[in-house]
This record gives sequence, C-alpha cells and structure tokens, in this order.
Amino acid sequence: MFFNTFSWKEFLLRKIISLLTVLLLVVGCENNKKSLEPITPEDFLIIAHRGASAYAPEHTIPAYEIAQQADADYIEIDLQMTKDGVLVAMHDEKVDRTTDGVGFVIEYSLEELKQLNAGRWYNSANPGLANKEFEDLKVPTLQEIFSHFGNDVNYYIEMKSPKIYKKMEEKLVSLLIQYNLIRANGELPKVIVESFNEDSLTRLHQLEPKLPLIQLFYFKEEATLSVQHYNRLSNFASGIGVNISSVDNDFIQEVQLNGFQVYLYSINNEIEMKKALNLQANGAFTNNPDMGISVRTEFEK
Repeated sequence: MFFNTFSWKEFLLRKIISLLTVLLLVVGCENNKKSLEPITPEDFLIIAHRGASAYAPEHTIPAYEIAQQADADYIEIDLQMTKDGVLVAMHDEKVDRTTDGVGFVIEYSLEELKQLNAGRWYNSANPGLANKEFEDLKVPTLQEIFSHFGNDVNYYIEMKSPKIYKKMEEKLVSLLIQYNLIRANGELPKVIVESFNEDSLTRLHQLEPKLPLIQLFYFKEEATLSVQHYNRLSNFASGIGVNISSVDNDFIQEVQLNGFQVYLYSINNEIEMKKALNLQANGAFTNNPDMGISVRTEFEK
C-alpha cells in the first residue's frame, strides 16, 4: 500500500515539474518571438522524401512526378551546387552513390554533371521496379524542376552543406523570386526551406523574411531543446525537423506550445506513419507518399 501511494505521488510530482518546465520555456520564447511566417495546415503534411524515391531514382523528375500523382503535400528537394554556381538536386556532396560518376558535385561544372547517368543505378538496385525510362536520366537543376512543375506542386527544399557553397542562399532566393514562389498556396506556403545549418537559415531569413524556415535536428538519444534553443529559433524559424526515433508526445507538445511546427523524418512503413500521426506532429517525410496519404486518410476517419 505504501509503495502504491508513493508511486502515485511521484507520478504527480513529475507531471507538475514537466508542466512547469514547458510553461517556463514558452514564456522565455515568447519574450523573444519575432514575426515569422506561420505554417498552419489543417492536415498532417505528407512530404515526398527526395521525391517518391521508393518508386524512382531519388531527386529525378520521374520521382517528383510520381509524388505529384500521389498528391503529396510537398516534394522534398536536396540542393548541392556545381563549380559554376548552379543549384542542382542531389542529396550527397559526392555523385558516387546516385550516378555513374565519382567525386564531389562542386568539382563538376553543370555541363560535366549533365554527362552523368542518374537513373541506371536504381534499376540495378531495384530490379522489381526497374524501368527503361530511368536508364537515361540526368541530374536536374533546381531551375529545371521549377520550370517543369511550376505552381502545380509545393516545394520543401533542404540546403545541403551550405558552408562549402558560396552565395547558395542568394541563388536560391533569386530563383524563388524569378518563379514567384515566395507566397502562399491556399493555406500552405508554396515553398518551405530547411537545413541543419543555423547560419544558413539565418542568412535566408535576412534575405527573405517571408520564407518559412525549418531548423533540422538529429538526436542520437531523447530529443531535448533548451530555453536558449527556443530563443534562437524564434529569430528565424517557423518549425523544426527531427528524427522520429528520438521524440515522444511530451517533446512534440513542448515544441508546439513554443509556437513551432514539428516534422518527422524519415518514415517508410505504416507502423511508423501511424506512430507519427499518434504523436500529433505536423507532418512527416516518406519515400512512399501514397502509403503516407493512405494511412493519414484512414487515421482521420
């Protein structure tokens, strides 16, 4: 009997301490909160990770087209930059994994990069999904992607390795302005930009304050953010992206109470997608956008 009473009191004390901690974080952040672009979706967002990369070579036009056909809320585009300053869609700093070339993207001019094959590797790795149309794919530039899809999709763009690319932020903003993409598409921003690099996001916010920005985090263990984190984020970010393995409901609620969205990566089966929905995050990255939308639809019934 004594043990049960003690456990209950201990539980209440922990919950009270947790609530007070959240309130203190919210107050600390509110004192420093600037006017940032809100992201206010009614639905849990499905973000096609590197396009519908389960079904086509990642970061190619077909991968983005399949994501569009699946009605993904956003297509995700990772950005690298050629040595002649052209933004291109590629996850890795090196071309080795997803083309038949070797070396760093920054060592290639655009003309040289366009000589590489960006689809044949997928057919070899996924014989059950192999497609002749993938055999001659090239690495697309960001401008080519914008020209191809225009206003028909929403774009979730990650700045990869901005420390090694001069004026990467300026080039991105210039293209977004050229294609009139710094605006809302109904209730959603047409473009959201994310990065692990806080300096790059801060630079983007200075260049274009209307652009919604997401600070990426990766936690090896339990996710946690301090008052200092929230205060810094309040200067430039509309939300955070974080690995699903590190979060629980308390963390997500704390982040949201501080005024930030939470997007989880990367989720590629129904069990994890249901977990993300039950956690009440604001969205998730998945290689399988059709699966994500199916699970979301069932969850909302």
